[in-house]
Amino acid sequence: MADKTYYIETFGCQMNVHDSEKVRGMLAMRGYEQRASADDAQLILYNTCSIRDKAEQKVFHRLDLWKRDSKGKKIGVLGCVAQHNGESIFETAPHVDLVCGSASYNQLPQLLDRLDAGESRVTGLNLDTDETFDLPVAERDNPHSAFLTIIEGCNKNCSYCVVPFTRGPERSRSSASVMEEAARISAGGIADITLLGQTVNSYRDPSAGWSFAKLLAAIGELDGVRRVRFTTSHPQDFTRDIVEAIESNERLCDWIHLPVQSGSSRLLASMRRTYSRDQYLRVIEMIKAANRQIALSTDIIVGFPGETQQDFEETLSLLQEVEYASLFAFKYSPRKGTDSMDYADHVPEEEKKERLAILQGLQQRIQRKLNERRVGLVEDALVEGYREKFQQWIGRTTQNRVLNFADPEGIAADEELRGAYCNVRVTKAGPNGLIGELVSVEYRPRAARSSPALHVLQ
Repeated sequence: MADKTYYIETFGCQMNVHDSEKVRGMLAMRGYEQRASADDAQLILYNTCSIRDKAEQKVFHRLDLWKRDSKGKKIGVLGCVAQHNGESIFETAPHVDLVCGSASYNQLPQLLDRLDAGESRVTGLNLDTDETFDLPVAERDNPHSAFLTIIEGCNKNCSYCVVPFTRGPERSRSSASVMEEAARISAGGIADITLLGQTVNSYRDPSAGWSFAKLLAAIGELDGVRRVRFTTSHPQDFTRDIVEAIESNERLCDWIHLPVQSGSSRLLASMRRTYSRDQYLRVIEMIKAANRQIALSTDIIVGFPGETQQDFEETLSLLQEVEYASLFAFKYSPRKGTDSMDYADHVPEEEKKERLAILQGLQQRIQRKLNERRVGLVEDALVEGYREKFQQWIGRTTQNRVLNFADPEGIAADEELRGAYCNVRVTKAGPNGLIGELVSVEYRPRAARSSPALHVLQ
């Protein structure tokens, strides 16, 4: 490809965001230059998500924009929609040149070479692999925080989920590879690391036998690291040693995302979630018994096939019992190839919509109550940006709460605070976050002083 310019658009989860960072790093190594607009690029890549129908339809809408005239550009569909739909994408969108699932990203250099040689309808769709998308270079979106994938794929086989079909089976990276990348990240001046995986706590080192808890603890001990988070955990593999690791090192954030999906044991069995309501609550009880207060968040599906009013009431009662700090709730979306698509008793769309509104209303009240308990406390906030309209810095606490704050005393003297860690006194609270005032600038990593928009870790 003579014109080595590209545009990439990312849909979906944090793993997709990080996959795009790694794709960009790979393209940079091959001499490609990124463009901010698809119109200005020769290679157009859409890194896709198929977890819900709405996300998938957004992708095909983008492809339709090029249907009449692709202007000689090369168009590639990457990620979950690519894997889920496979070569049928070429029938729906004949102007697409490349279809590559996330389990085949290590083949991207060879696939691009085939495009350069004039081939069309090039595919990378093999799920039969033990490899992970492990690259030495990532062009990161954020100079202050970094994603680090430690495990890919999923073996849990939930009845509603396409991940086993789109990401393949669970494959853990070696602890040596993960530790090397974590050390490179911290040596580059990034102090905030988020460990990623579809079931991140299912990590098991394929060679040295490290557990997830051992890896988590080791990363928390690296020089230059200040915060370590992880997502997404599966309740089946959430063990006491993970809590013990968090208890023993304040660098490990006191926030855990633990999807439950439903408060009804009957529905959990239908979803094939491998635990009951009581078993999930025992894990929650273990977390709440920690010597640090750990904030919890979760995912919930509303309107799963066969969900009765009683099932829904059990989900509402679970929210009241656990008191999540935040919640991601979705209406059930049938996905091609999943067992639940063929289940009877699908809940009407209007009923799903009403239940979702009730659930979100209850969660808003819970969040307001929990946030109001933070008023008067001094929180450690990582500064992520600035709201010019309100003259407030945008921060995030170690419990993953948004904390926007002003500097009425001029403590920072109009300094650039993005990437800094600040002590902030909470003065107000709402359902979606906290408001506060700067007390002091506690820590400023090296990356926070230079703040490039993008950089490559070598």
